[in-house]
Amino acid sequence: MLAPGSTEKLKRIAERLTGWGRIARADLPDIIVKRKANILRFRDDGVIPNHPRWPLISYRHPVLLPRDADPAAIFEDLFALNGWGRSWRGGIYDYVHYHSRTHEALGIAKGKVKVRFGGNRGRLCYGKAGDVFILPSGTGHQCLGASTDFLAVGAYPPKGTYDECTDSEDHDRAVASIAKVAPPRKDPVYGTKGPLLHIWT
Repeated sequence: MLAPGSTEKLKRIAERLTGWGRIARADLPDIIVKRKANILRFRDDGVIPNHPRWPLISYRHPVLLPRDADPAAIFEDLFALNGWGRSWRGGIYDYVHYHSRTHEALGIAKGKVKVRFGGNRGRLCYGKAGDVFILPSGTGHQCLGASTDFLAVGAYPPKGTYDECTDSEDHDRAVASIAKVAPPRKDPVYGTKGPLLHIWT
């Protein structure tokens, strides 16, 4: 287990080695571009419940990624600025899963990815660096392929608890949990002025 502060030290070392740095928080609004909210709705298929009311939201390239900045750090800082925390860096699991007690934001920091949302009867989507997907609780997701340099950043709103559900045994309990997850107070990209606040009502 890493000692307190070790993660930040490792990030600073990585920034020095790669030449990438974090951009100032005050400069984050300068790299945000207003984009249309694309929405996808999915039905309960008996295994993956999806959300009964709220659709998945995607923004195509709402975040400009300067070459001299760490793209993952940009998403971490942007999501945190808008109250979405507990961030992680990595890939997307290659099996169908969902979260019944929290929503999830996925920012594509590097590379390209092919993801199926909504379960086995869902929709195939393609993402590339700068894109964002916002999944309401219950939304199935599975990586079906990615470039070798693919890197995502995930984050969660402050209310909610991470869990991972995968099969029909989780379904009935998950349906009850999904209904209790409150809408977030801020859009992870656009804050209090984001389309999410009008779509997830």
